[in-house]
Amino acid sequence: MSVFNVELKKVVDDSYEIAIGYELSDQLLQDIGKGLVGNIRRFAVISDSNVSDLYAKPISQKLLDAGYGVDLFVFSAGEKSKTRETKARIEDAMLEKGYRRDCCVIAVGGGVVTDLAGFVAGTYGRGVPVIHYATSLLAAADASVGGKTAVDTPLATNLIGLFYQPKKVYIDIACWRTLPERQLRSGMAETIKHACLGSKDMFEFLEENMEDIYNNEKFACEYIAENNCKIKYGIVEKDERESGLREVLNLGHTVGRAIETVSDYKLLHGEALAIGMAAMVQMSAQFGYMSEEEAARVVALYHKAGLSTAIPEYIDREALVKKLYTDKKVRDGKLRFVLEKGIGDIVEFAPQVYAMPVEESVAREIIMAL
Repeated sequence: MSVFNVELKKVVDDSYEIAIGYELSDQLLQDIGKGLVGNIRRFAVISDSNVSDLYAKPISQKLLDAGYGVDLFVFSAGEKSKTRETKARIEDAMLEKGYRRDCCVIAVGGGVVTDLAGFVAGTYGRGVPVIHYATSLLAAADASVGGKTAVDTPLATNLIGLFYQPKKVYIDIACWRTLPERQLRSGMAETIKHACLGSKDMFEFLEENMEDIYNNEKFACEYIAENNCKIKYGIVEKDERESGLREVLNLGHTVGRAIETVSDYKLLHGEALAIGMAAMVQMSAQFGYMSEEEAARVVALYHKAGLSTAIPEYIDREALVKKLYTDKKVRDGKLRFVLEKGIGDIVEFAPQVYAMPVEESVAREIIMAL
């Protein structure tokens, strides 16, 4: 027998900028013209049915007017479309249009769009550049930093995907003005989560300025956009591929993602997360990591944001408990939870260990009481 050693050591710089501001489509065009994606002149713009007419079509037209080759690929809005089947349909449509490796994907939309389009870009031609143009608060809070892409399956959420960093992210706060109130509240759920895990100052800012944010007041919106990025960047920089610390970004998601799925996506991601966060703070208080008063303060902030923290009556709670086992933090068949330490911090159970095993009976008791 012979052995041949294949050495492929390399250093990759996946750094990128996040532009935060108002009406950034012209800036996007300027950056492309200055070589953001090199000499590429063909762009696949991917969007959903809610955002296409508002933002994706105007961006596509600006690219066409500038002399670039552009096609717009639109799928039905909503988490139910974030599937392997939708990804395959977009890929097949791109192939039919003659797209090869000399192209760039531009994702225009919210978190579902950036998750799905990022996954398409990461695998199409074994990887083509992607630019994210985030139009929702949820995308600004959750998808702008980190490069996680994925689709859902009937058996699990976000477990089929890859880490794939964009060339640049544009967070267009002007787009928040056109968001339905329900979508804006959904994005606020992730924003509150970031404050809970990383910044007491931000938590207090949200307590005092919620109305200004919902009224699209410039300073308040820029503050949360910048601080969402700052908190998430501080974590992703240390753990890009979720080998330890990055698990803290799943705060509230063990129950939240399960509720979202069991509701058959009647609940938006943020609406489900608000309930998951309520379950998490109860668990954190029960184990002594935060006071009952602190837990109540978190729940009160979600209520102030217009989000319910009660499980809807139509959800089968036993089915919900079973669904917890599809969470990606499960190890050796054991449920594991990230827990909050006071307000603005996370429990580190051991060096680089940020989730603890929790008996199903404990989770069930909390879920039955919500």
